[in-house]
Amino acid sequence: MRHLAYLNKFFWKYRWRFLMGIVFVGLANWFRVWQPKVIRDALDTVIRQVKHYQETGGIAAHPEAYRELGTQIAWFGAGVIALALAMGLFMFFMRQTIIVMSRLIEYDMRKELFAHYEKLDLAFFKRNSTGDLMSRISEDVSKVRMFLGPTILYGLDLTFLFVLTISSMLRVNVTLTLWSLLPLPFLSISIYWVSTMINRRSEKIQQQLAVLTSTAQEVYSGIRVVKSYAQEEAMGRHFAVQSEEFRQKSLSLIRVDAFFYPLMLLMVGASTIITVYVGGLQAVKGNITAGNIAEFVIYINMLTWPVTAIGWIASLTQQAAASQKRINEFLSTQPQIVSPAAPIGEGRLKGHIVFDNVTFVYPDTGIKALEKVSFEVLPGEKLAIIGRTGSGKTTIADLLVRMYDVTEGRILLDGVDLREHDLYQLRRHIGYVPQDMFLFSDTVWGNIAFGKDGISQEEAEFFAKSAAVHDDIMGLPKGYETLVGERGVTLSGGQKQRISIARAFAKKPDIVLLDDCLSAVDTNTESQILGYLDQALADKTAIIITHRIYGMLQFDKIIVLHDHGISEAGTHESLIAAGGYYAELFEKQSAGEVVR
Repeated sequence: MRHLAYLNKFFWKYRWRFLMGIVFVGLANWFRVWQPKVIRDALDTVIRQVKHYQETGGIAAHPEAYRELGTQIAWFGAGVIALALAMGLFMFFMRQTIIVMSRLIEYDMRKELFAHYEKLDLAFFKRNSTGDLMSRISEDVSKVRMFLGPTILYGLDLTFLFVLTISSMLRVNVTLTLWSLLPLPFLSISIYWVSTMINRRSEKIQQQLAVLTSTAQEVYSGIRVVKSYAQEEAMGRHFAVQSEEFRQKSLSLIRVDAFFYPLMLLMVGASTIITVYVGGLQAVKGNITAGNIAEFVIYINMLTWPVTAIGWIASLTQQAAASQKRINEFLSTQPQIVSPAAPIGEGRLKGHIVFDNVTFVYPDTGIKALEKVSFEVLPGEKLAIIGRTGSGKTTIADLLVRMYDVTEGRILLDGVDLREHDLYQLRRHIGYVPQDMFLFSDTVWGNIAFGKDGISQEEAEFFAKSAAVHDDIMGLPKGYETLVGERGVTLSGGQKQRISIARAFAKKPDIVLLDDCLSAVDTNTESQILGYLDQALADKTAIIITHRIYGMLQFDKIIVLHDHGISEAGTHESLIAAGGYYAELFEKQSAGEVVR
């Protein structure tokens, strides 16, 4: 239960709804417990009246007997119906309070977990699969909701009914009560034993469900690759293996759950037999009446559902504890990249960037990406970063937007360490087009306007024209209102790249980072985009990461990365004169060769 202690803050938030629910549960059971008493009085009254008639000449001597008995039974029946209606009304209210409370907490938990996911740094998402993240925010939260709603509701119902019923039984006859409740200690022991098994198996089931979700998500995301390699059958077998493991683990839990119900019925049946036998002996001795025996039998049968629900409640509680433990694991994970307590340099950025002996090692893999890299970009300058695959080009962009923090050295932005800038303001004023462009399942206009609130469609069209994608968009079925599909699946690679560029332009950033964002466009389109870049970036600091050399852009500085460090640096002319990798790359590109 220690994992479920996290939910206490939600109980406090909805305390009045919860307290009202408790009151309604108590009232519903109070009216329920009165029904056997009315039936007892009815049975005792009938027996007493019939005995009286028999002692005074028999029923035939009293023609009014049937009318009197009928009237009395009708009043008792009306009383039972009235109590049942009152009980039903308060049961409705208790569901409207406790069950609704559980839905509200479920809503809050999903929002909190989603917001926490967004705060976590990039390394967290590389360590954990998307399927596992989805499983915890959907399946695990749903299981916790079952604890917050039905489990608590029926747990309270069981508690009130037990207290009211047993106290009523004790007031009638202590001996008969003790005999009737004799099977309960054996029930408690069995619940403790079985609930322990349920907890262990529930946790394994949730872990396997996360694996199953991850497998399905990967197949759906990579369906093009699966189909192009004709691996549908192989992936189907792999999914079937994972599903079979989930099935076996689920069946192992169901077998334990299935053990509870017959056990509960056995205990209740034993209590009923004991009640009739011992009650009969007590009635013969004159300690109780026949109505008391009927009352006890009704009490025992009233306890049938609560007693049988003990196993169900224990099962749901253990499953919720296992799920909440998984949720707490992520909620207790704190982001490594956070804004400082007193951020410096808020507002617009000048764009003065300094890398001072920067070394970076990826925290999870231990792979060194940069080693003692130093360079400076003055406000308004354009820097090109060129290098082979794996040389650390993209790492520089990730460090600038603080997806990671440097391992050694420091990065200065406008003379202030990057780690002292407000994280939100920093990213808000940087337009970053990553190498692995991503579009949301939204309209084209929605994707362009994603990074800046309040952009009109006319402005979106302007930025689309700047990225040379306006004509492509107008050729789509609904133009800017066309849905692009999941991850932009309905668009070509070049179209996705250009919409990503338009999205970055729409932010009107102070610093622009373009990471190999023109690899999927043709030469004419590239010329259009570069023509705009040359004008739009005239007064902005820009860093363009690429495998290619763009002759149309005049770069103030060019650095060449090799083996995690800077091997060449200078202007276009000086690097050509040096005759190194840059000169070789320029010569191959000029000759029309494909550079890898």
